[in-house]
Amino acid sequence: MKGRSLLTGFLLAVGSAVAAIVFRRRGARRRERAEIYLADGSLISLSDGRPGADRLLGLARELLATART
Repeated sequence: MKGRSLLTGFLLAVGSAVAAIVFRRRGARRRERAEIYLADGSLISLSDGRPGADRLLGLARELLATART
């Protein structure tokens, strides 16, 4: 009986960890971001909610909408 309860606890812990990873990845995919590649080879990535990103993301949305039509 003790072995069964240990196995159940282990499976519950593993299942919870897997669920946390899946939800984190889903959340990361939905987040909008703009990546700016500079001439020196560096990269700046602006995600939703960062200062200045709202204006740039709005312009990027308009550009993508225009390109799709």
